[in-house]
Amino acid sequence: MSILKIYQYPEKVLRAETKPVDTFDEPLKELAQDMAETMYDAPGIGLAAPQIGKSLKLIVVDTSKDPEEKKVFLTMVNPEIVAHEGNQIDEEGCLSVPELTAKVKRYRKVTIAYQDLEGNHHEMETEDRFAVVLQHEIDHLNGVLFIDHLSSLKRNLYKKKVKKLLADK
Repeated sequence: MSILKIYQYPEKVLRAETKPVDTFDEPLKELAQDMAETMYDAPGIGLAAPQIGKSLKLIVVDTSKDPEEKKVFLTMVNPEIVAHEGNQIDEEGCLSVPELTAKVKRYRKVTIAYQDLEGNHHEMETEDRFAVVLQHEIDHLNGVLFIDHLSSLKRNLYKKKVKKLLADK
């Protein structure tokens, strides 16, 4: 297993259209395992395939309830939000958008349809913080970053900061 490179804004792969996964094989399982190792190494609580340069509809999310608990993750293939209700505002950050956290408005409760690594179909209903994590990762599959949910002022300030950092390299 390997730790993979995490692509950061403004890399084009983060905005690219992702393709549905239709082959459920050993390389897919290995990719999911590598993604989980990369997520934990970062450290993070979710990671989407575009963040490691793969334009696939694939995410891994940490499902541990207790920080002391052994790290437990869930792989979701071709996930999509099929129902939602309510709203909440929560603090978010992103491994692909370093040095920025901000409050983002999301649905409070979501139902996600997805497949597992064997191709079996599932539905999961979740709310609160875990719902935020899933929405954030699914956004990545649609070329959306959490900065897209911010005011234009905050987004532009971050873009200027990144432009300056890139120019200084």
